[in-house]
Amino acid sequence: MDKKLIGVDLGGTTIKFAILTAAGEIQQKWSVETNILDDGAHIVPDIIDSINHHLALYDMKPEQFIGIGMGTPGTVDIKAGTVIGAYNLNWKTKQDVKSAIEAGTGIKFAIDNDANVAALGERWKGAGNNADDVVFMTLGTGVGGGIIANGQMIHGMGAGGEIGHINVEPNGYLCTCGNKGCLETYASATGVVRVARDMAEEFAGKSELKRMLDDGEEISSKIIFDLAKEKDTLAAMVVDKVCYYLGLAAANLGAITNPAYIVIGGGVSAAGKFLLNQVEDYFQKFAFPTVKTSTKLKLAELGNEAGVIGAASLALAFK
Repeated sequence: MDKKLIGVDLGGTTIKFAILTAAGEIQQKWSVETNILDDGAHIVPDIIDSINHHLALYDMKPEQFIGIGMGTPGTVDIKAGTVIGAYNLNWKTKQDVKSAIEAGTGIKFAIDNDANVAALGERWKGAGNNADDVVFMTLGTGVGGGIIANGQMIHGMGAGGEIGHINVEPNGYLCTCGNKGCLETYASATGVVRVARDMAEEFAGKSELKRMLDDGEEISSKIIFDLAKEKDTLAAMVVDKVCYYLGLAAANLGAITNPAYIVIGGGVSAAGKFLLNQVEDYFQKFAFPTVKTSTKLKLAELGNEAGVIGAASLALAFK
């Protein structure tokens, strides 16, 4: 009988699980709520209990699995299997995740940062077509991602692939990291709204977005993109500026790694081809000539399943 993989995608509100074949096909999936009380002390025991419960439910044994892979927020020591600084999980101190889960399940365990894991998922079974060189940019509450070169995830000394903190506007918006002008401050869901508020102050023409902002209505990146699609002048200007920064960052990433694909995912990417085409225009403007013709920009294909699929792929190292 072919051995299986378990993928775990640990988030601040839910923990997603999946049992997959060694080829990356999902066979079962489920989720539980993330209990972050008591400094996140319940999270790892809940993961162990949920895996053991479902293995009993499906009449499966630990020896039927190659391993468990998990993506998590925070700073990960891959070799030690520890996590620190995952504040949305209330993990304020170092968590020894690997040893606890291996002891609790009897299955080998591997872990990486959640953005890296999503990148691995898109590379393996999504828009990356399992190419050796893929960059994944995820545009959500922040901007994250991962860089895969020669088939290996780039970690550097721990902060490799911090795509959201590429500087695209020296002395620009202040970022939560303490620097100014990071891509995240312009191209995240909150960054898009920030750009809109600033541009609205100087905009004097007719615009529904301008009216909404002036009236103090709640706006989101989705509203801005929807209005831009309807040819709202201010919204179109905002989207153009955001795509300028994304295209610039993509061109710089292309110059460093010349990947087969730069894949764009996350909530903001729901704007689809409308976003991608404008990013592509700026990418073509800024990219190194060889990169323009060899690197392709694509939208992510796996959605919420990228995390569990990419996490499961970590366990393939145990084959």
